[in-house]
Amino acid sequence: MEILTHYPLKAYNTFGISAFANRFVAVHTVAEVTCVLKDNAGQKLFILGGGSNMLLTRDIDALVIYTDLKGKEVVWQDEKTVHIKAMAGENWHEFVLYCINEGYGGIENLSLIPGNVGTTPIQNIGAYGTEIKDTMVSCEAVDIATQQVVTFSNAECEFGYRESVFKGRLKDKYIITSVTFGLTKTEHKINTSYGDIAAELTKNNIVSPTLKEVSNAITTIRQSKLPDPKELGNSGSFFKNPVITIEEFERIYLLNPTMPHYTLDDTYVKVPAGWLIEQAGFKGKRFGDAGVHAKQALVLVNYGNATGQELLKLSENIQDTVFDKFGIKIEAEVNVI
Repeated sequence: MEILTHYPLKAYNTFGISAFANRFVAVHTVAEVTCVLKDNAGQKLFILGGGSNMLLTRDIDALVIYTDLKGKEVVWQDEKTVHIKAMAGENWHEFVLYCINEGYGGIENLSLIPGNVGTTPIQNIGAYGTEIKDTMVSCEAVDIATQQVVTFSNAECEFGYRESVFKGRLKDKYIITSVTFGLTKTEHKINTSYGDIAAELTKNNIVSPTLKEVSNAITTIRQSKLPDPKELGNSGSFFKNPVITIEEFERIYLLNPTMPHYTLDDTYVKVPAGWLIEQAGFKGKRFGDAGVHAKQALVLVNYGNATGQELLKLSENIQDTVFDKFGIKIEAEVNVI
């Protein structure tokens, strides 16, 4: 393992922001993770995965540890269920496609989400009615302070909407090295009720979709709305969909009767942040090389040479404008560094 200095991070973040690491090292095994931690005990550390859920606004004055652990294996199975373990550095979408090709169901609705396996529990990634918490059995992580390998059960991850214990009280205390998922081998629970999935399947005359057909439909939908980070720098959805009380919703709805919404329970309603941002006039707007995507207002984009500070300023402008117009606070889903 070689520690490199003043290392460029532009290729390691999907926004394509030009920033540098004071020091940088790539680790490929759990043993290398523990070794680097022991050799650099007490040093400032920055753990880097797929770089798909962060906005770099500065150079990183720390040792950047790039978790490039690869591999996947079946660790348990019976006639109906399989537990498959994937290492943290596996590309998420490629892992989804691998599972589908093996006939394993449960994560097909999470197709084409950028990033690596290791960061999925941190964010509790979700899309089209499915979240990581629905299939994750456990994850293994190295305690940064003690270098011990710890296993976290689903319950111990304390999952919430785009939240987990790793974003809360255990933030920056562990490096996730692998995640184990419980998937179906038979009697798959196909979920096509969310968003445009059913319409896309109907358009292709598909009545009883397979796992692959659901994945293909979602991939097509996402590609029609979201830019490819390899072509236009972005981090997917920049903002969370806000959850407000029914009382707040009813007050705002009286003034905005076309506002889409999803009732969660007797107390809370979820409102699409993209709709709020579009109504605030930001969809498709460009401010230098920082902008809001023309097809999906949830997505901030780097048209080439935007700095992290410029994108952060745009996000804050959006938040302030939405609050002034609707009285609703929208929070960033992306980690601002």
